[in-house]
Amino acid sequence: MPLKIRSRIIVLFLIVSPRFTYAQSANNCLSVDDTGIIKRAYESFENDLFSYYQFGNDSIKTYRTFLAEVASLSINLRKLPSDNSIQLAREFKKIADNKNSLWIKLSEYENQEAVKKSSPTTSGKKEKEVLIFNYRGGFIQCLKNTSDSDDFKDIVNSLEEDGNVSTSLISQKIYYMTDREFSKIEIKNFIAFDIYYSILMVIEKAFG
Repeated sequence: MPLKIRSRIIVLFLIVSPRFTYAQSANNCLSVDDTGIIKRAYESFENDLFSYYQFGNDSIKTYRTFLAEVASLSINLRKLPSDNSIQLAREFKKIADNKNSLWIKLSEYENQEAVKKSSPTTSGKKEKEVLIFNYRGGFIQCLKNTSDSDDFKDIVNSLEEDGNVSTSLISQKIYYMTDREFSKIEIKNFIAFDIYYSILMVIEKAFG
């Protein structure tokens, strides 16, 4: 094989190989979702980010800028989310009814007694059902178990114990991860759902 052709094949492999690993890792965790909504939501999230920040294919700069704006509370929530992502956030609310959902009703959350300790008691009035991010759910647990980042695993482990942590603080912790960690699909998925869609779940009503 001519040297030039062989060199091009090697370069092509180096370009394609990370994408294959990325897709393979993502598919492993997507198996816990039989609705397809997680895949659709992640794709919509990435489309929103890259369209809004316009840093080309620089995913590290794009993700870090997003996290920095969330952490500093300077993010423009009127312009960033697409109609598609808002609709997906509404769909997530509708399907928060089992232990593998990304968000789950507080009353159904595993280890409910531990959650109650940090929740105010009610005085007999019927309260609106509260949704919390399901750190013990199948998809997030798969991301944690698949990841080779000790920092990421520590973050998820701590959130399993106490999910009452602000989105801005979580963003700060992830912001300081290494570039290598930022290239991993597990981290990107966590940012998409625990940060982006968690915000959209709160603000979706403002979009009519």
